[in-house]
Amino acid sequence: MINWLRIGLIVIILSVVTLVLLPFQLLALRFDWRLRRRLPRWWHRIACYMLGIRIRTHGRIEARRPLMLAANHASWKDILVLGAVADVAFIAKAEVADWPVFGLLAKWQKSVFVVREQKRRTGDQVNEIADRLAGGEIIVLFPEGTTSDGNRLLDVKSSLFGAAAAAVASAPDGVVYVQPVSIAYTGIYGMPMGRYHRPIAAWPGDVELVPHLLGVLKAQAIDVDVDFGEVVEFRAETNRKVAGATVVSRLRAQLQRRLYRRAG
Repeated sequence: MINWLRIGLIVIILSVVTLVLLPFQLLALRFDWRLRRRLPRWWHRIACYMLGIRIRTHGRIEARRPLMLAANHASWKDILVLGAVADVAFIAKAEVADWPVFGLLAKWQKSVFVVREQKRRTGDQVNEIADRLAGGEIIVLFPEGTTSDGNRLLDVKSSLFGAAAAAVASAPDGVVYVQPVSIAYTGIYGMPMGRYHRPIAAWPGDVELVPHLLGVLKAQAIDVDVDFGEVVEFRAETNRKVAGATVVSRLRAQLQRRLYRRAG
């Protein structure tokens, strides 16, 4: 009974917060005010607090711009976590726009929806991301392209870093910075989280959303470590495949270090 009362309270509070912030966010989107980048961060912080997601950050987000963050992707909670620590916009699969609740939130945060199967649209999508980067926005890329079990980094394609390379021409100093950011779910109920409990935090694609969401709401306390790694610079003469592979290598290494360190 207590769990259901808590879940009901969370839903009510988040609904009220959303209704209060939404008119301001819609105006900010309509007139392209900088406020549209900041309001989602407040919402994400409140959402993390209500869900019991406790965030520990290690290192610092790169101060130079343009900046793309390349992060591993274990769950929809990654959106809340990164949205709570920085004013970011996300690159999302096109189908996310049609998801209930999550699709609306993604649109209100002005996510970039990409259709990877339609190559004829790739150029327009890359240009949009490049323009947003050149405009000073921090864009988050999940190079795995899907969610994982939270225990490892899936295979990625360096072609997904094409937007960073495309933004170089518009960058003030001719450099686009790509920073690997690992998100590791490391604790639950105040105890270290191992492989057994990580499915509560992670959301692989074959797990139904509603039961998973209820499990998260009942968990009450999930610890997550966010590590900001060493930046990789993309310049006009940079080999995109090599630079992308470097980003992925650093991301995989820092994720494994964090998971194994906590698992011991």
